[in-house]
Amino acid sequence: MNKNQIDQLIENYISQLTGVKQSSSNTITAYKNDLNQFCEFCKKNNIDKVIQLSEKRIRSYILYLNEKELSKSSISRKLSSLRGFIEFLIINQNLSSNPATHIPNPKIKRKLPETISLDSFNKIYKLVSESNNISEAKLIKAVFELLYGCALRVSELCNLNYGDVDFLNRTIKVVGKGSKNRYVPLGSLSSAILKDYLKERKNITKNEPLLLTKKGVRIYSKLVYRYTRKYIGLTSGIEKKSPHVFRHSAATHMLDNGADLMAIKEILGHENLSTTQIYTHVSVERLKELYKKAHPKS
Repeated sequence: MNKNQIDQLIENYISQLTGVKQSSSNTITAYKNDLNQFCEFCKKNNIDKVIQLSEKRIRSYILYLNEKELSKSSISRKLSSLRGFIEFLIINQNLSSNPATHIPNPKIKRKLPETISLDSFNKIYKLVSESNNISEAKLIKAVFELLYGCALRVSELCNLNYGDVDFLNRTIKVVGKGSKNRYVPLGSLSSAILKDYLKERKNITKNEPLLLTKKGVRIYSKLVYRYTRKYIGLTSGIEKKSPHVFRHSAATHMLDNGADLMAIKEILGHENLSTTQIYTHVSVERLKELYKKAHPKS
């Protein structure tokens, strides 16, 4: 089947994200899926040239997504992907004006991230320590310590190499979203747990993966999810049991203990402070819960 103009330009845009912007594989996959759905809409409505993209047609696309009963957050993400593509068209002079300028995202009531308590985290460590497989227990502890102690994303954790850890200066070099580097503090407990895990690794070179599975390959996200589902499920009643829970918990606990919001932003690698500010709401909700449980006038 011959590609029409929109198909070809989307392909060019994805190539730019991959090559020039070096976006993560997850970002590329999300943009491809979103823009493929936009292509599907265009073909159904005989839209094959960018000059046909108007505000009215983009509003029709939103109605099309609503008819598919997508959530507001999914529609917002798809609109964001489309806006990125439209900006690309304007920069490359395929389009003279932005038809999405006056189209707002659907209003979403942002759900507060779920967290676990420090007590639950300590229970996880206790359970892991009781495992008969000492080597795997050391690996799991190292995984959880990096997710919570260093507040890493699961992709950041899996991509770490031995050379990224500076035990002398207690820092870890992390490649975050958009291939941006940041340096995260490595606490004394995190350092001790990592060193204990690495005792079994001999003659490691700096470009080797920091964490290896029992089969000797780089740790991967599915395995990390498996560990977190199991141990969060055993120690906490929260609904979500993903690796990100450790990152959310780390940020919330830092804020609870008086950490500066800007410092938390830098540790987490957030581009905008507004993303980090969600944790202030989490802390307020935690205070309300404590008040209800402890205050005689509650």
